[in-house]
Amino acid sequence: MNAEVQTPVAITLPDGSVRNFDHPVTVGEIAASIGAGLAKAALAGKVDGKLVDTSYRIDRDAALEIVTDKHPDALDVLRHSTAHLLAQAVQRLYPGAQVTIGPVIDNGFYYDFAYERPFTPDDLPAIEAEMQKIVKEAQPVSRSVKSRDEAVQFFRGMGENYKAEIIESIPSDEALSLYSQGEFTDLCRGPHVPSTEKLRAFKLMKVAGAYWRGDHNNAMLSRIYGTAWLNDKDLKAYLLQLEEAEKRDHRKIAKQQDLFHLQEEAPGLVFWHPKGWSIWQVVEQYMRKVYRESGYQEVRCPQILDVSLWKRSGHWDNYKDNMFFTESEKRTYAVKPMNCPGHVQVFNSGLHSYRDLPIRYGEFGACHRNEPSGALHGILRVRGFTQDDGHIFCTEDQIEAEVTAFHQQAMDVYARFGFQDVQLKIALRPEPRLGDDATWDKAEEALRSALRAAGVEWQELPGEGAFYGPKIEYHLKDAIGRTWQLGTMQVDFMMPGRLGAEYVDEHSQRRHPVMLHRAIVGSMERFIGILIEHHAGHFPAWLAPVQAVVMNITDAQADWVAEVRKTLTNQGFRVDADLRNEKIGYKIREHTLQRVPYLLVVGDREKENGAVAVRTRSGEDLGTMSIADFAQRLRESQ
Repeated sequence: MNAEVQTPVAITLPDGSVRNFDHPVTVGEIAASIGAGLAKAALAGKVDGKLVDTSYRIDRDAALEIVTDKHPDALDVLRHSTAHLLAQAVQRLYPGAQVTIGPVIDNGFYYDFAYERPFTPDDLPAIEAEMQKIVKEAQPVSRSVKSRDEAVQFFRGMGENYKAEIIESIPSDEALSLYSQGEFTDLCRGPHVPSTEKLRAFKLMKVAGAYWRGDHNNAMLSRIYGTAWLNDKDLKAYLLQLEEAEKRDHRKIAKQQDLFHLQEEAPGLVFWHPKGWSIWQVVEQYMRKVYRESGYQEVRCPQILDVSLWKRSGHWDNYKDNMFFTESEKRTYAVKPMNCPGHVQVFNSGLHSYRDLPIRYGEFGACHRNEPSGALHGILRVRGFTQDDGHIFCTEDQIEAEVTAFHQQAMDVYARFGFQDVQLKIALRPEPRLGDDATWDKAEEALRSALRAAGVEWQELPGEGAFYGPKIEYHLKDAIGRTWQLGTMQVDFMMPGRLGAEYVDEHSQRRHPVMLHRAIVGSMERFIGILIEHHAGHFPAWLAPVQAVVMNITDAQADWVAEVRKTLTNQGFRVDADLRNEKIGYKIREHTLQRVPYLLVVGDREKENGAVAVRTRSGEDLGTMSIADFAQRLRESQ
């Protein structure tokens, strides 16, 4: 009998070197052939760009990356595996608990469980201790494959009815992968670490309720959240960041400084108080100045538009679940979730020549989106918001210049507000989307070309573009290391044609312009929330809701305090007076806690000399100044 013929395989490594094997070989075996240290460090593999387990058997020529803790995909693999570790620990401690879903999320993971009682925070220490015990057991993680019907039968036999229900919704001809460690088995695409001993840096964070499949008509499950990191150092740094974030929570600071509030009668909508609105106005007027200096014409469009327009724009088919609707005289209208269709109507109101392009419109446009109530979070995630929105109508030849100019505008704005660490990403074509692949190829390459011309680096995000076009995203790192996605620049070849936008080219032919959608701060509400947390309420003087407070030592200086306040206010500064019958030390402490940049103290000597004694909120004594000198100091900070 002839021996089975073994197929030789050639494995290309990231450094370009090739390792040849005379038979199919696993990722783990390849790592071992390179070195014992690499084999021990391997968490997973990436074969021709696809993440796989170390047990994955390669039977063809392929490119391979060994995923260790230095690989960008390592954290997702660790977090996914730690979710399984959590589920195993829960079922050990609470027999009868059923597992449902356990995905990776930002900074960690969660798992939903069905049990006879809800889990509470008091349960977490015991669950975490059991997870640590399973780690020490160093249980191997193995993968098996079953048909859908076999998997349904398997999980029903285990009493895992929720898992069986998930599987029953999968097409019958699809083979399913199951992962096992010790007595625990779960349905999962993987990949996972080769052993539980790889999972060392994790912590369970909180519990919450969650409806099965997100439907309030279904059973309430217990959701346990956790975080997982590559090592204890990263875990401790993250937990420290959370502590600092708690201190900086924009909702707490807003209450302390009387900036805004939210209430149940208007979920996801903001009530701005005078001090909060003053911050808004500083941001808006600064951005309005950027508009003017960058050649934008400011416009204003209606809040509601007939649904026929939203159908033509493509929003009806791709975005209607996120929209609010209203009716009048048997016509249905949509409250605008974005400003772009309105700006096209302004463009369409006249005939344009190629010589007119580019035409740049800007609007502080109020939008409403029907966000789920569970996703709302202070002013960082709301239903009603205002964008520093803008649209550029241009030719294809003008895209690169417009995008590079916008990039410089955005970077200048971010620096002005105190953000120095900015990362760029290009979000590529999603499913579903408008248009054909050739059009998307052209749009995506236009953005790449513009960023190359700007001399910057970027990452790419497959599948995360808007339904009408790819976009550049600006991700800003704040004072405690968190990243926020703010500005966008989108290339849109679709909407102008769908909404009938045209210009006359140099050959007297009608053509559709390219539409560039751009925003720098994005949602004004969200941006102000980020600013509050970034600065921890200690706004720079030019941005602070109250730039200075003038306070008297005795009633004898009350008239001078009023005069100082009036003089500075008339010069456009935001200044309050504190004439309360309180000790000056008390007043200074109180306004320091309010994070007012400058505290102006007036006694008999200051009144006599027509001056103020100036202190900063940090306690620095700047000495006595004339009103003119102090005004100049404030002016230089603007």
